[in-house]
Amino acid sequence: MQITETVSEGLRREYKVVVAASDLDTRLLGKIEEIKPKLSLKGFRPGKAPVSYLKKTFGKSMMGEIVEAAVNEGSQKAVTDNSLKVAFPPRVEPEGDLQAVVDGKADLEFKVIVDLMPDFELADVSTLDVEKLVADVSDEDVDESLKRIAEQSRTYSSRAEGEAAEKDDAVLIDFVGTVDGEEFQGGKAEDFNLTLGSGQLIPGFEDQLIGAKKDEKRDVKVTFPADYPEAKLAAKDAVFAVTVKDVKKPDELKIDDELAKTLGLDSLGTLKERIKDQLKRDYAQASRLHLKRRILDALDEKHSFSLPPTMVEGEFNGIWRQVEAELKREGKAPEDEGKSEEDLKKEYHEIAERRVRLGLVLARIGEQNGLTVSNEEVQRAIAMRARQFPGQEQQVFEFYARNAQAQAEVRAPIFEDKVVDFIAELAQIRETKVDRATLFLDPDEAQEKLKGETAEKPEKAEKPKKAKKADKSEKAE
Repeated sequence: MQITETVSEGLRREYKVVVAASDLDTRLLGKIEEIKPKLSLKGFRPGKAPVSYLKKTFGKSMMGEIVEAAVNEGSQKAVTDNSLKVAFPPRVEPEGDLQAVVDGKADLEFKVIVDLMPDFELADVSTLDVEKLVADVSDEDVDESLKRIAEQSRTYSSRAEGEAAEKDDAVLIDFVGTVDGEEFQGGKAEDFNLTLGSGQLIPGFEDQLIGAKKDEKRDVKVTFPADYPEAKLAAKDAVFAVTVKDVKKPDELKIDDELAKTLGLDSLGTLKERIKDQLKRDYAQASRLHLKRRILDALDEKHSFSLPPTMVEGEFNGIWRQVEAELKREGKAPEDEGKSEEDLKKEYHEIAERRVRLGLVLARIGEQNGLTVSNEEVQRAIAMRARQFPGQEQQVFEFYARNAQAQAEVRAPIFEDKVVDFIAELAQIRETKVDRATLFLDPDEAQEKLKGETAEKPEKAEKPKKAKKADKSEKAE
């Protein structure tokens, strides 16, 4: 077996491997000698069939297995002989006429393509200067949440016969929607509870039911928004035949001990304490999201090194498939994002590079500091996912048990969070007090607001919405 390096550029290595036809023939004869004692063929005593006959009879079928083994051996030998630290399993591209190889008339030739892991120096994470947004839970925040809970628990009483529906009333309706006289999927419902003014249905629908009375039939005419998720209905005029089966007015909104008791608590004071505790957890989670993003940004700024091409392309292809699927679902083209497809792909490719670079940095930090994810942690995460599918928990567990890649996708964010928490303990963290609205903004939008920046930034073009969405979804590979 002859292995020759043909390409050495950056992190890419390519090798030409040649396995002589005589070598393959020797392997074939060895295989025949191995199975010969076990063969019982008509016209021959067991184990006495001539090798020439066996080669003629079984040679071609056995040669396929021998060639496959030689390819695996050659690609592995190219890696081990050159002490390569691969970033991705080697790719093999056959060269020449494979049929001639199987027929024993030609040498086996193939190319081995290897992407190497980059060698880079980690930045000292203790020198990272990172901002953490924090906010205090105010009494107003608690009261606002308390009011929402009371409204969700609010009861309604039927209006007197002949009374018309008013804003904030609840109506029980049946409806059938049509576009151009044809019913459409999802446009029909029975015994649908609708609070007028809630904005639950498309604009204009609820307003046209104000003034309706019990047992009244009305045609509600609306136009679907141009950005409606169902592309076939976007910007279409529709008519809903509505039957009002009941009209109910809201009962008096009471925020007292009785409200707390309906929720299983002993008093309004206890309910407020529970709300405040939950808000603190929500604020802490939002604060951590901003901190994580700023840590990743700081790591990205501190590290610059060549990336394995195959790894980047794999990440980019995954992102681009999601973008294409979303555009198709919305009935849009790349140009609708305000840029050409080429420009969009360039931006998403930069996002893919960032993800891969951060993944490698986080993996190195985790490796050097002994950070790991236990099987128990993975199983707990899978159990949490299973609880999101009531009645199908067993199927979810079985899916992950059979799918190693799916388990890896569960393990990756757990590992990433561990590394981020490790860095947060060492980095220089500056807390910045903000209001609740800012805390719950997208990290990029929050930074722009704090810096007093506007959407018009001549030195840097605005990213399309989908690019922003992809960019903030960080993951470690």
